[in-house]
Formats: sequence, structure tokens, C-alpha cells
Amino acid sequence: MDINEAVDALGGLAQQSRLRVFRLLIQAGINGMAAGDIARAIGIPKNTMSSHLAILARANLIQARKEGRSMIYAVNLEGTRSLLSFLVEDCCQGDPSICGPLIETTLATCCSE
Repeated sequence: MDINEAVDALGGLAQQSRLRVFRLLIQAGINGMAAGDIARAIGIPKNTMSSHLAILARANLIQARKEGRSMIYAVNLEGTRSLLSFLVEDCCQGDPSICGPLIETTLATCCSE
């Protein structure tokens, strides 16, 4: 991930409703949730939710798939891992033996693909 992609991803999360959506989808795991269910859980109108979901998808933090008549959104694990890696890649003076396990274990236990 380069700095521009990181800024886009962080910008996608830099709004209360979008951050709540992202955290909800992290909890939902790889099965994700229907857009309408997300809107109800967060308590915002569906058209507003659509805009938030589009921003998070462009930031490479979530992805969508069609199931019947519903759009199912789930966390994009690779995009999320890339952002987390970017944020800590220089920690401990870049010593991977200290910081490497942080990224490997961050999403592994709850969100294995």
C-alpha cells in the first residue's frame, strides 16, 4: 500500500457512521451482511448507507457480492491487512521479528478466509 491508498482508506474510516459500519462488518466476518440490515443496525437511511458503503468499497476496506436480490457487504480482509501493515511497517525500526506477528494475528482469529 502506498501513502495515497492509505490516506484514502483512513479517509473512508474518518466519519462516525462509516467507522461504525466497518466495525459492524468486522464483527460479521466473511459472511457479511445485507445492505438493508447494515442500515437498520446503524440506524441511518438506506440511501445514505449506500453512499457510505461506496466510500468504504472505494477505500478497499469492504467488498460487495450479489445474493439473489440483495447486496451483501463484507470486510475486505486483504485491504484491511494492507492498511494495518502500512500503519505499523516502520515500528520498532522496521524489525519484522517484533512487529510482524502483530499483523499476522490481528485478523487471523476472527476473520480467516
